Amino acid sequence: MGKKRSEFKSEYKWNTSDLFKSDEEALKEIDNLSKEVDKVKKYEGHILDSASSLYELLTFDTNLEKRLERVFIYGHLNNDADTKDVNSQMLFGKSRNVYSKYLEKSAFIIPELLESDYEKIEKYLKEEPKLEEFKRMLKHIYREKDHVLSKEVESALAIFSKSFSAPEEIMQTLSDSDFTFDDIEVDGKKVELTESNFSTYIKNPNQEVRKQAFDSLYKTFEKFKNSIAVILKNEVEKNAASAKLRKFKSSLSSSLFSNEIDEKVYYNLIEGVHKHLPSLYKYFALKKKELGLKELHIYDTYTSLESKNTKKYSFEEAKELVLKVCAPLGKEYTSILERAFTEGWIDSCNNEGKRGGAYCTACYMTHPYVLLSYEGTLQDVSTLAHELGHAMHYYYAINNQNYQDYGYSIFVAEVASQVNEILLSRYLLDNSKDKSEKKKIIDDLLLSYKASLFRQTMFAEFELFIHDFTEKGNILTYENMSDKYYELNKLYFGDNVVVDDKIRYEWERIPHFYMNFYVYQYATSFTAAITLANKIYEGDQDTLKKYLEFLKLGCTKDPVASLKVAGIDMTSSKVMDDAILYMDKLLEMYEDLQGSDKSE
Repeated sequence: MGKKRSEFKSEYKWNTSDLFKSDEEALKEIDNLSKEVDKVKKYEGHILDSASSLYELLTFDTNLEKRLERVFIYGHLNNDADTKDVNSQMLFGKSRNVYSKYLEKSAFIIPELLESDYEKIEKYLKEEPKLEEFKRMLKHIYREKDHVLSKEVESALAIFSKSFSAPEEIMQTLSDSDFTFDDIEVDGKKVELTESNFSTYIKNPNQEVRKQAFDSLYKTFEKFKNSIAVILKNEVEKNAASAKLRKFKSSLSSSLFSNEIDEKVYYNLIEGVHKHLPSLYKYFALKKKELGLKELHIYDTYTSLESKNTKKYSFEEAKELVLKVCAPLGKEYTSILERAFTEGWIDSCNNEGKRGGAYCTACYMTHPYVLLSYEGTLQDVSTLAHELGHAMHYYYAINNQNYQDYGYSIFVAEVASQVNEILLSRYLLDNSKDKSEKKKIIDDLLLSYKASLFRQTMFAEFELFIHDFTEKGNILTYENMSDKYYELNKLYFGDNVVVDDKIRYEWERIPHFYMNFYVYQYATSFTAAITLANKIYEGDQDTLKKYLEFLKLGCTKDPVASLKVAGIDMTSSKVMDDAILYMDKLLEMYEDLQGSDKSE
């Protein structure tokens, strides 16, 4: 059994008291908010009476949202830290309930605004200068005018908003709390396999351990294939119904419209990755040869080429390393980063019941929070650097924008995180004196290409399939989803990899399939991050200056324009081509190190 949360020292847990000093204080605020939410109804029918009435409503609503965010984040963090804790479940449920009540009570706002044209808003902006802080938000609302429904319908949808998240919530609960996997044998000892430690054992130097972990995990998912297919089917059907109701031609167009992204970006990504699959195939051929395997199975593709290098990092060593690798980002950046470690922004303990995976979230009234289950591998250090990249992006946006403008688009969300990961790899590569270690660092970078560019694009292609398939009137089942997923694995892994049959059930455990076309942005962000990180690492001060300005933007510019501030043009194929050029360079570097080993 894993360790209980109480067994970990406080320095490895996040400090939620920055949000509320106690559950009792949070519950009191929830009660207060429940009453405050009712007051929004007094503005119904009067929002556009005058410039001052519009400003009053927007100010009231924004202040209310700040407080709602605070209680929601508090409940969310405590629940994720221990999903088995009944009190945390209760508090999170109450925070979600009051937020749902707010959505229901305030559902009239946007439809009522859209009863008038934007010309009226422009008139009010001239009459009331204080409205300027809401200008971007108002322009964005009116951009969606054709897709907003009547007050009655929007109110009804708000009432059901909590139910709409049911597929994701059910799947997350199953994965975090209910699924159990067969024990595996590691170094002659039985070990409990969990979703959290699977990522460690699938990289184990021993192929038999990797195979056991792979078989154990997917044996369980195979048992639940029918149930999980129904859960995901409902998620996709919800997205399709919502898109149709809001007069979008597809779920994809609906999702991308809200982020101001042209659909061509999505299709160009898939096309561009297909074009460059030979570079990935070359990597797998190298991996098969270097590992000395007759057959390279899909569960072998996660392990490092340099299995001799198994250095572990204490959390304190990880902290110092992350601060060093971020030094090219400037003294201000690293001094803020230091606070993340000393002020309780990070929860790193791997306790029973903790939500799997890693993420960063933020509260405008406090600071960002990072969750991961740290076990001391270099990949864990990389994950820490990644999530702290998100945290710093949030921090800069929070401290340079109003509440309504701090939340940056998900299209740019993975840029800052992956810049940090790449800086880590470049630092380690340049500072290593050992050829074996250099080879491992190069392989880790190549694994990042596999995970962030190729794998996420494969996910994006699968997500596009399940939505297109549904929107054409077909019914998703575990068979057609599993068959398509297996087919995509065959395409992306190529002839140098044995694509084991059980991989057809991997789609069941991908949480991002419940996030409505999110994953493609890992890939687009990675290509942008490669260029930015390489220039910053090499001391390009102009790029650094532009990059820090980009971090401050929040959502004040559309995402493509935001990246142009950083010097990246995502409408050009050059971004992808340059990223693959660097991948090919890494492959050449590895082969050169191989050759020098043999000549010695």
